[in-house]
Amino acid sequence: MLVIGIGAGNPDHLTLQAIKAMRRADVVFLVEKRRATRPLEDLRRQMLAEHATQEPRVVTIEDPDRERTPADYRATVTIWRAERARRWGAAIDAHLRDGETGAFLVWGDPAFYDSTLDVLDDLALADLAIEVVPGISSPQALAAAHGIALNRLGGAIELTPGRRYADRVPDDVDDAVVLLDTREAWRRAPDDVDVYWGAYLGTPDELLISGPVRDVEEDISLARAGAREKHGWMFDTYLLRRRQPG
Repeated sequence: MLVIGIGAGNPDHLTLQAIKAMRRADVVFLVEKRRATRPLEDLRRQMLAEHATQEPRVVTIEDPDRERTPADYRATVTIWRAERARRWGAAIDAHLRDGETGAFLVWGDPAFYDSTLDVLDDLALADLAIEVVPGISSPQALAAAHGIALNRLGGAIELTPGRRYADRVPDDVDDAVVLLDTREAWRRAPDDVDVYWGAYLGTPDELLISGPVRDVEEDISLARAGAREKHGWMFDTYLLRRRQPG
């Protein structure tokens, strides 16, 4: 089974390795989250049509719903992943024949806040060898869009979901990349922090806002709300950077 990182949203983010991997696939499994994200499925189909030399069979798997702000996050995600594994396993059993190569197309990079590899591991199929193809992640696309480096001289970068940052603002971290934010965690950032925010990175709908967090926090909130209403979904990532003295 190929797990192919396809970038943050720009078709040009596809690497040569990803294109070669797509051309090897006999079956491509597309995980469709909900009707509002249908454009994301269409974009993946467009990538296949443009780059796959043989026309793979495309199998759509409906992703189970889950509560986004549960009281018990780990328990909720564990149940959700188990249902995901059940659906994926059924699709693989039904559509992947002996000797064929299957593929999952993963937004960004499979190593960054994506559960595809964990779900495939949960399937525990002894005859399912996994090959991972890295892709351009949203933090990389964010840095490129703002023309900045994520790290500073000798410094560290923390990658964190918005839920964790909102619950625990780190005093010892000067540069934090926040993903999967449903709680407007930037509002918890200290006053001496600049924010570099981006949504729909690499797409024609890309939105960018940057500046001192206290100056632009309302701008980000309004941009998010307007974009979510327009598109029905939101993918955003941002860097919180503490200003250095002098």
